[in-house]
Amino acid sequence: MFTTVPPRYDLVNRVTTWGLDARWRRLAARECLSSHPFAVLDIGCGTGDLILTIAQQAEKDVELSAIDYSQPMLDIAVKKAKRLGLERKVTFIHGDVTSLPFPDGSFDCVGISFAFRNLTYKNPHGMRHFPEVLRVLKPGGKYVIVETSQPQSKIIRSLFHLYLRWFAYPAGYLISGNKGAYRYLAESAAHFYTADEIKGMLITTGFRQVTYRPLLWGAAGIHVAVK
Repeated sequence: MFTTVPPRYDLVNRVTTWGLDARWRRLAARECLSSHPFAVLDIGCGTGDLILTIAQQAEKDVELSAIDYSQPMLDIAVKKAKRLGLERKVTFIHGDVTSLPFPDGSFDCVGISFAFRNLTYKNPHGMRHFPEVLRVLKPGGKYVIVETSQPQSKIIRSLFHLYLRWFAYPAGYLISGNKGAYRYLAESAAHFYTADEIKGMLITTGFRQVTYRPLLWGAAGIHVAVK
C-alpha cells in the first residue's frame, strides 16, 4: 500500500486534515527539540514531513536521521529535502524499524508522525518496534509520537468517526485513486487505541514516564515517553 500512495500522499493529508497535520507536526518537532538533543531519529518517516520540520527548527549541530521501508516514500522525502535546501542536514535510510541499523544509545530523541498506527494497529508484529526504539535511545531520551487518537467525549468521538467514514475516506480515494489504502487508513483511525491503551504499551515496553497532549478535542494527540 505504501508503495502506491506516495504520489498524492501529502495532498491527501492536507485535504483530509484541513492542513492541521502540518501544525501538529510542528508541535511534535518542537517537543523533539525541547531538550536540546544532539541526535534525532524519525522512524516511519514517509515523505519526510516531520524530520524536515525538525531540520528547519533545529540548531546547526543536531544530527538528523530518518528511516522508512517504502522506497517511493523516501524518494519523495529526498526531493523535498533538496527543494528546501536541507539535503545535507538529514540522512535518509531505507530500512525496517523492527531492526534499526544503529548502536545502542544512539539518539536523544526518536519521533514518529502518523506512522505509529500502521506499526501497531492489527499488526501481528505490532510490539516489535518498541524494544528497538528503547534500545537506540539514550537514558533520558524521548519517544515522541503524533498520531490520531480517540476523543474522550462520546459525541465528539462519534462525529470524528463519521468524518473519517464520509469525508476522509472518499476524499482520499478520489484524490489518490487508491480505494483500499484509504479505506484502511479511515478504518484504522476510527478503531485505533485510546491514549491510555498506548500509555500501557509504552510502560509495558519499559519506558518510565508517558505523557499525552490531546489535539483537536482528542482526534489526534502527542504522546511523549521517556527512557
